[in-house]
Amino acid sequence: MQQLKDFLESKVQEYNQPLFIKDDPICIPHLFTKKQDIEIAGFFAAIFAWGNRTTIINKSKELLQLMDNAPHDFCVNHELTDLKKLLAFKHRTFNTTDLLYFVAFFKHHYILHNTLEKAFTLGLQKTNETVENGLITFHHYFFSLEDIPHRTKKHIASPEKNSSCKRLNMFLRWMVRRDKKGVDFGIWKNISPAQLVCPIDVHVARVAKRFNLLNRSQTDWNAALELTAYLRTLDKDDPVKYDFALFGLGVVEKY
Repeated sequence: MQQLKDFLESKVQEYNQPLFIKDDPICIPHLFTKKQDIEIAGFFAAIFAWGNRTTIINKSKELLQLMDNAPHDFCVNHELTDLKKLLAFKHRTFNTTDLLYFVAFFKHHYILHNTLEKAFTLGLQKTNETVENGLITFHHYFFSLEDIPHRTKKHIASPEKNSSCKRLNMFLRWMVRRDKKGVDFGIWKNISPAQLVCPIDVHVARVAKRFNLLNRSQTDWNAALELTAYLRTLDKDDPVKYDFALFGLGVVEKY
């Protein structure tokens, strides 16, 4: 195990550095300094994060330009006429209907709270081993407004549906993990890095199975928990730092 840990640690060091920001969706929240802008830009970039990374980055920038590159101010203070410029936006299966609901949710939330972290801690206790309860409650809260478009529900995953919740777990990694490497933001203080669940997709799962970190065949919530439980044996306080290693090996090195 020590040999494997040393190898993964070396890969974390290799990929957890600013050099890799520009080619990753995390470059989108790095365009901002205001906390709420980082949260909203990061959330959209994470939700858009499936498929080609260049496309994800370009579509995220396109959306933020439509919001005058001030997403928090736009979401909270927009007039009805301001929404017209959003009507042509589309990214894969994410369309105008979905976008308008997201904007409505952000307006609702930020009028009441000054950080999106509150939305993820409504159902989360500090004694919870993982963020599972936080993600479940977030899903219910996100879709608590009136007149929810049914189609929009597919864009926000939940452990209740046994989804791997890869994109939400990635977003949480960005907001919660705290180190001095300059990649993850660490601006949320009420969720512990030890509670994070490793983002898992086909690439990460492939690498994890190759190193016998994962046995489960489906890439679902239970697979995410199984992988994270193993990573916790390597570092109980910051298991998800190994996402850098697994993602780098899977996507960059095609391991």
